[in-house]
Amino acid sequence: MECVAACMKAAAIAVEPDQVDRWVVCGLLHDFDYERHPTEEEHPFVGLAYLKERGDVDDEILNAILGHATYSGTPRDTPMARHLFAVDELAGFIVACCKVRPGGISDLAPKSVKKKLKTANFAAAVNRDDIALGTEELGCDLTEHIQFCIDALRADQERLSL
Repeated sequence: MECVAACMKAAAIAVEPDQVDRWVVCGLLHDFDYERHPTEEEHPFVGLAYLKERGDVDDEILNAILGHATYSGTPRDTPMARHLFAVDELAGFIVACCKVRPGGISDLAPKSVKKKLKTANFAAAVNRDDIALGTEELGCDLTEHIQFCIDALRADQERLSL
């Protein structure tokens, strides 16, 4: 979640610089219920119900969290929602790439990430279709999107242990 939040921070700076804190919160909260409620029947619905009950998380963040799960059927109709979906699986995949490289993220290039994306048994739990769809929904090139996320993570690599 910290890595997704780092990517969301970079996206907010580029898209809605006056909303950086909200975008970071969205990245931090999007999977907070996943460890205890990992099934499609529960995640992110259990966490969303909790956040709604608390009443201190705004609707745009709640909708973005709901929309990051394609099976929820929630449209990603805001920049925040599109970016959360686009960076979620990719951030995790980039972290996996870093873990198998001696230099971690310091010398990671999109070419290496794209090569690993073609290896089905590498980080097999990462949904490659979601990465492709998220990039398409942003209307950008996959290589550029990967580089954007690498740069976002690299900017905070010590704290993120990358």
